[in-house]
Amino acid sequence: MTKQSWRDRLIDPRSPDRRPRRAAYALPTLFTAGNVFLGFYALIESYQASMAMISDAASAPHHFQNAAMAIGWSVFLDGLDGRIARLTNTVSEFGREMDSLADSMSFGIAPAVLAFAWGVQFVDPIVDPRILDYLHTAGYLLAFLFLLCGAARLARFNIQKNPVPKNPGRPDRKYFVGLPIPAAAAAVAAIVYAAGSEPIHSWIISALWLALLGLLSFLMVSTWRYPSFKDLSLTHPRSPLIIILMGVLIFLVWKFSQAVLLVLAISYVAGGIAIRIGGIVRRRLRPRAEPPREPEHQVG
Repeated sequence: MTKQSWRDRLIDPRSPDRRPRRAAYALPTLFTAGNVFLGFYALIESYQASMAMISDAASAPHHFQNAAMAIGWSVFLDGLDGRIARLTNTVSEFGREMDSLADSMSFGIAPAVLAFAWGVQFVDPIVDPRILDYLHTAGYLLAFLFLLCGAARLARFNIQKNPVPKNPGRPDRKYFVGLPIPAAAAAVAAIVYAAGSEPIHSWIISALWLALLGLLSFLMVSTWRYPSFKDLSLTHPRSPLIIILMGVLIFLVWKFSQAVLLVLAISYVAGGIAIRIGGIVRRRLRPRAEPPREPEHQVG
């Protein structure tokens, strides 16, 4: 008797076009549901942290840390659900819409609330009341702007099939056009986590934090090129060097999670900026017209 592969076992034998069984479609949806739960949990923990600052300030960093970690795990699950759907051939319109709604909560609402509660809400009131009022107003605006730009980024990703960035890359590579919303949320969570989750008390640091939120909001709706790792296959064989590097990275994340996750998140955000600046510099150094290149494969 011929042994069936795991992919063949998912095929409905009654389907003439070899469609997967109905139960197979539930597998990526379970990861998306986990994404929704973690976004909800991050919101609850941000609320608990705010309440703790009033009654028991010593426990507030623990709740902020839980919120940041929940967003980080959401990023991990978000990277898995799409891959599992493609591996099991269960990609569907329902799955795409469900994933988009989950992202708007886990990577839009949850980090926006965390960013305001951790970075603005508990600035020391000893400063000029007018400065504090302006800071809170800017906090409301920029936290909402982060959410709004994230929603616009998701909407653009859903409707555009082959968007073209201002700085096109190699035709054999895949790119994101604009900073993906999971990466923006990961940057917020990584900074909160790396800072020990102790809320910001200095109005100067809080102003810098809001400036970073504004930058992330702009990058999400920009048309700057960001690397995509969707062409990395989990089923293809890898060289021993790649396996060793992945093992070292997993060890570093486990042992020095705060520093390593912060470096990874900030490096990815800064990478798109560096690519954009590098493209501008190259064009100014080489003003002559270049022959048109084939459009690269964009992933939104």
